[in-house]
Amino acid sequence: MHFISEKIDDYVVKHSENEPQLLKALTRETYQKVLQPRMISGHYQGRVLSVISKLVRPNVILEIGTYTGYSALCLAEGLDPNGILHTIDINEELVDFQRRYFNKSAYGPQILQHLGPAADIIPTLGTKFDLIFIDADKPNYIVYFNQIIDKLNPGGVILSDNVLWSGKVVEELDPKDLSTKIVLEYNTLLKEDPRLETVLLPIRDGLTVSIKK
Repeated sequence: MHFISEKIDDYVVKHSENEPQLLKALTRETYQKVLQPRMISGHYQGRVLSVISKLVRPNVILEIGTYTGYSALCLAEGLDPNGILHTIDINEELVDFQRRYFNKSAYGPQILQHLGPAADIIPTLGTKFDLIFIDADKPNYIVYFNQIIDKLNPGGVILSDNVLWSGKVVEELDPKDLSTKIVLEYNTLLKEDPRLETVLLPIRDGLTVSIKK
C-alpha cells in the first residue's frame, strides 16, 4: 500500500539509487512464478535496506522472513567482507529459488539459509547480531522481538517491516483481527522500550528503525 501519491512515489524512485540488474531479474521471476509477489521488498525499499546496512556495516545479520531473497541480497550489500547473514523462512518450496539468486550474487557463501519456524530456530543461533530485519508472520512479531533483543549488540539496529499494516493501524480495530492487534502492540512496544531509540518511517507499508542503546 502506498501512503503518498503515485507521482511523488515515482519521483522518489527516479531520484534514488538504481536497482541492481540481479534484483530486477529476481523481481521478474518472483512475479512470474511465486504466489503473492507483492510481498517482495521492491526497488525503493530495497535501496533503503541497502543504505541502512552500509551505514551499520554489520558483521552478522539476521533476517526473519526470506521470501524469495530480495531483501537478504539488499542487506548483504552492507555486510562486512567476512560477515554472515542468517535468513529464516518456513517455505520449503522457495529454498532452491533463494539459493539460485544468492549464488548469482557476490554474497552467496556469506548467506546461510534456515528452514523452519523462526521461533524454533532463533534460540539455536549462538551468535550476536548487528542488524536484524523482521518481515514475517505478524502474530509472532512480539515473540520474535523477545527472542532477539538480548542477541542484538549495543548500537545494533532492528528493522521492522509492515508496521503500518495497510493503514489498519489507524482504523477501528476488529476484535477478530489478531494481526492488526499484534502490530499495534508491537509498535507501542518499540516506542516505549527503554533499551531502544525508535523512529517509524512511512516507507512502503511502514518500516521502523530501532537502535539498541
